[in-house]
Formats: sequence, structure tokens, C-alpha cells
Amino acid sequence: MNSDKKVLSRRNAIKNIAKGVSFFGMGGALWGGYLEEAKSSDFALRPPGALDESEFLKACVKCGTCVESCPYDTLKLGVIGDNQPIGTPWFEPRETPCYMCPDIPCVPDCPSGALDMKRVSVIKEGSTIPEPDINSAKMGLAILDTETCLAFWGIQCDACYRACPLLDKAITLEYERNERTGKHAFLKPKVHNDLCTGCGLCEHACVTEKSAIIVLPRDKVTGKVGEHYIKGWDKRDEKRLHNLNEKKAKEKPDGAIEDYLNDLETLIDE
Repeated sequence: MNSDKKVLSRRNAIKNIAKGVSFFGMGGALWGGYLEEAKSSDFALRPPGALDESEFLKACVKCGTCVESCPYDTLKLGVIGDNQPIGTPWFEPRETPCYMCPDIPCVPDCPSGALDMKRVSVIKEGSTIPEPDINSAKMGLAILDTETCLAFWGIQCDACYRACPLLDKAITLEYERNERTGKHAFLKPKVHNDLCTGCGLCEHACVTEKSAIIVLPRDKVTGKVGEHYIKGWDKRDEKRLHNLNEKKAKEKPDGAIEDYLNDLETLIDE
């Protein structure tokens, strides 16, 4: 009897160890999956008016209100396997793009400020009150793969151009002579970064098996020139520099501006 009890106790011990190993293994797998999904969120396309990704993830309460407000079912909440933080809103343009609602219903319904109406509003000429303007949204930026775009092969296709809600503005067609044939022309689509809203209607409309034009988060596909470069021919860029100088002046400690002016007067006297 004692020997039987010892055998049973050993078996139970082995079973418990196996259960523990399985439990920790499963926990490790779940944690690893969470980390992978958290990393993938850097490439998530968020609703209009979304804060920068790090701030958005802090502010979003995962309530799903914006998803319910979208009349086109564009937005969906991240679930396990989506490679998105669970419960956060995002969209896939190839499946369902943003249809650019003029009243932008998903943004004002956000209770936490993760979607900010100021980011999709403009003050029109003759007014002092900001008004919703979906055309000012910056959900992402359309990137064109010229190797698989049919228009760059010489095949006539303007699907992305026609689908763009900012027709002949965010995407234009550029005429180029076809040197190979000598008698045909290319009509190549070109995306204008400053006007593209990232709605994804172009990606949705692309006729190739895998879209030759895709929308990605702006911070992943755009560079940064730096504060010390300026387009001398562009008044808007001069204004950017002027605003930057004003901001730096305000950030200087008291007396710094006066000291600078005094030094300048000294230099002039010399």
C-alpha cells in the first residue's frame, strides 16, 4: 500500500509540474503576442483627427464609440490576431477606406480626446470660428509602387486618380513620352504629400491583385528636413521660420532677448 501511495504521489507531482510548465508557456506566448501586436501598432491607420500614436494610445479608452459612429463600417476595434492593440480603432483601406464624411461623425463623439476635432478643422476666410474640414485630415499618406503600377508600364489606368476625393489635387497625372514606342505616352499618377488625407480610397480602387498604391502612417514614410533649412521662394515656409523664431524667443529666459539686442547694437557700433 505504501509503495502504491508513493507511485501516485510521484505521478501527481509530475502532473502538477507539467501543468505549471504549460501555464507559464502559455503565458509567455500570450505576452510575446501582445508585444508583437504593440509593435505593429506603429503602422496602424487611425480615424481622422487622431493624436500622434503614442499620445493616442494613452488617451484612447477603447470604448468603441467612434466605430459605432462610422456610417460606412470603416473603423473596427483591434482584436487578438489583428496585430493591433486590443480595443483600439483602426481601418484597412484595401477592405474599407474612409469615405470622408463632411461632418466627420467619429471625431466629436470621442469622449476622451483621442480624436481631436481641432486636427480636422479650419478657419475659413471671413470667419473666426473653426469648422470641420475632412480634407485637412492626415490619417496617413499614399505611397505608390512604380514597379507594379500599370500606368508606369504604359497601360492606361487612372483608377487611383479617379477615386481620390480631392480630384486632380492630392493625386495628379503627369504626361511623359514613351521612349520605348516613340508614339505613345505615359500618364503617371503622382501623390502630393501636402494634400493627401490618407483616406485610402485610391488603395481600395487599385485594380492590381495587390494594390500598387498603399496608405501608411505619415511618420513612417516621410522625412524631416530640419529647422535650419527654408524654401526662400515659399511664403508659407517663411512663415514657418518666423513662427519658429517667435517660439524660441518666448522660450528664452528673461533678459535674453534684451542681451541679444544689446550685443547687436555693440556689433553695429564697432
